[in-house]
Amino acid sequence: MLAIARSSRNPALFPIRVFVIAYIDIMRGVPVILWIYLIGFGVPGVGLEKPFNSPLLWGSVALVLTYGAYIAEVFRAGIDSVHESQRAASRSLGLSNSQTMRFVILPQAIRRVVPPLMNDLVSLQKDVALVSLIGPIEILRQAGIDKAKFANFTPYVAAAIIFLLITIPLTRTTDYLLARERKRTSATRVR
Repeated sequence: MLAIARSSRNPALFPIRVFVIAYIDIMRGVPVILWIYLIGFGVPGVGLEKPFNSPLLWGSVALVLTYGAYIAEVFRAGIDSVHESQRAASRSLGLSNSQTMRFVILPQAIRRVVPPLMNDLVSLQKDVALVSLIGPIEILRQAGIDKAKFANFTPYVAAAIIFLLITIPLTRTTDYLLARERKRTSATRVR
């Protein structure tokens, strides 16, 4: 929705477009770790009742808000990458702007943004470790606790292996999807 609002050409949606641009610029302009601190400590500091004062909840909200902005830009780039002739052809067929977006632009854009989205998923999976800085115990923080207990760095190695077991298959999936899309759209065979 953010990407569609950002790409909208309707003058009536100008205020929404300005709001979305400001949101995306602000969320992408501040480091993720700072958003986790601001939201993860700031919102529970207001004095909300349980379960709404959990750092885990608000750290997750901070990740959703920041990655939402990044993903909106990925989708916007996908929407903008669809050639203008596609819109013109849709208009010549009598499709409205919303029908053009739904049936012509978005299907092409979504196919083009799958690999970058997989990269964002890998980054998000790694950035989840940042939430541990505001309290919840996750794998990286648990490794630090175990290292302190046993005076051994093996828990860090185990945490790194777990991260690799998650990120490498995601990265290979991204490569597969890129190769499949390249093969589908090119006239020559890619190996």
